[in-house]
Amino acid sequence: MRNHDYFASMARRTNSSGQSGSHRTLRVGEAIRRRLSEMFARGEIHDPAITALSITVGEVRVTNDMRIATVYIMPLGGDGAAEALEAMRRRQGLIRHHVGKALSIKHIPELRFELDDTFDRMDATRELFKDERIQRDLAKEDTPDTGEEE
Repeated sequence: MRNHDYFASMARRTNSSGQSGSHRTLRVGEAIRRRLSEMFARGEIHDPAITALSITVGEVRVTNDMRIATVYIMPLGGDGAAEALEAMRRRQGLIRHHVGKALSIKHIPELRFELDDTFDRMDATRELFKDERIQRDLAKEDTPDTGEEE
């Protein structure tokens, strides 16, 4: 697989089963993400491990059957990530209840919290692009093909 194919496939939005989400699951995931962001910004969840941090909700992936929503969180700056994750998991029922009151859908998915590693993956990708071999391969791909064998 060529490098650009690999990176393009990494960038595709997928749900937890590895398939592209339907319009509905993407819409519900985004609604949950917005509501959670509001809740954390307003301090609606009374837990010192949550209110002491500015928590960002990077993405919410909803399964096709709408039963599970995986919420990717990260405190600003990354400090206190493990404590924040534990607090989210501990307060999952209360958080789900608050989300359910704000959304008008029949069944609120079970919320599963995970740390958002997007920035770590971006850093790793940047490091890959610095590698001489990758640079050389990318330069070869940019060279026009004249149809002649080397």
